[in-house]
Amino acid sequence: MTPVTAPRAGADPLDLARELSAEWLGHGLAARPADRPRAEAAVTELYRLIGEPAPEFVWVPSPTAALSLVRDDPPTFPPLRLRDGSLPHDPHAWPVSARLATLAENLRDRLSERIGHRVATGSWQGPTTRTAEELLAAGMPVHAVTDAVVHYALRTTLHGCVRAPMRAELMPVTGGVDGTTWYGQHDAYWVARYDVQARLGLVTYPGRDSDRLGLFAELARSTGWWWPGQGRCVMAERPVEIHTEPLPNGLYGERRLHREEGPAVRFADDTQVHVLHGTHVPTWVVTAPTVERIHAERNVEVRRSAIERIGWGAYIEQARLRLVGTAADPGNPGSELHLYDVPRELWGRPARLLLAVNGSMEPDGTHRRYGLSVPAHFDDPVAAAGWTYGLSGEQYGRLVRRT
Repeated sequence: MTPVTAPRAGADPLDLARELSAEWLGHGLAARPADRPRAEAAVTELYRLIGEPAPEFVWVPSPTAALSLVRDDPPTFPPLRLRDGSLPHDPHAWPVSARLATLAENLRDRLSERIGHRVATGSWQGPTTRTAEELLAAGMPVHAVTDAVVHYALRTTLHGCVRAPMRAELMPVTGGVDGTTWYGQHDAYWVARYDVQARLGLVTYPGRDSDRLGLFAELARSTGWWWPGQGRCVMAERPVEIHTEPLPNGLYGERRLHREEGPAVRFADDTQVHVLHGTHVPTWVVTAPTVERIHAERNVEVRRSAIERIGWGAYIEQARLRLVGTAADPGNPGSELHLYDVPRELWGRPARLLLAVNGSMEPDGTHRRYGLSVPAHFDDPVAAAGWTYGLSGEQYGRLVRRT
């Protein structure tokens, strides 16, 4: 089950890194049935490594179906927090999920040492403003550049833009169960980091660590989310549909969930996740957005997405917003700023709406219109635009171009 293979003779490391990153992205975004025998074999071996016999496997069509089983069986799947001091002093008495989490954490620590990175996974930020070629030209070592091409891109996509909105929909109240959740295909971002470094010939791992990495690689290739318990493991199938779009300004092939015609993610039992341009939204935003629902919505990003669904022009007309003024946008030549008065009863406070055009191009080649809430005392659209950047109207008027 080891993921490590010899690098292709004569292959350019950067080209090969991109090829391998795309391979792992394909696993992370797979919408096909799980390879159950391979997934079960990998989990069985992980259980063996912590001294447990093979569990009973229960396959379900979605994470939602899995969580209903897990939360109804706390003796098998005890709520878990690894760092709250509630675990027994003896690690051998810990729940299966805690021991597996420790095994994986220790493995990642050792692999990180081998590739020369001692960076906390949750806080690592990759270089987002320069291409891989520019990083190499600036003197960044090959292993660090490939880490950006692979780990940063896959982490941004699978961890931040796919798994996060799915969790928001499928696990809104975790009840402590999230400590036992493994993410199968969506763990590909961290598996690929170590796998690609080895496949490029930039590092070698001890046999034991290579084999253990291979187990997690097998799970990333073969299954969706899974929950290990005492003598029982609940395995969720992968989605049957997943829809994405390129992340604007992404340099390494990053993608985000998006679908306007229906759910961005759908499972076989019709569990659905709706996402518009990376923003997780309630179903009504996609299927039946109305001005009344928009005004009742408290989440600003959801409200913005719903307005964009019906169109800013239609929203402004239906909400009866009064135009205060228009002006050419100094920071975005060729575009206009529109300032509207928002009645207090709509947003619950005095406010004005500044409608502008994004300076960055969307994946479809258009420039997105967006609205910003500004204080009610602004009468000048340019001054209102400057306020959103912490500038005076005069300072904003001198900008060459904003981004």
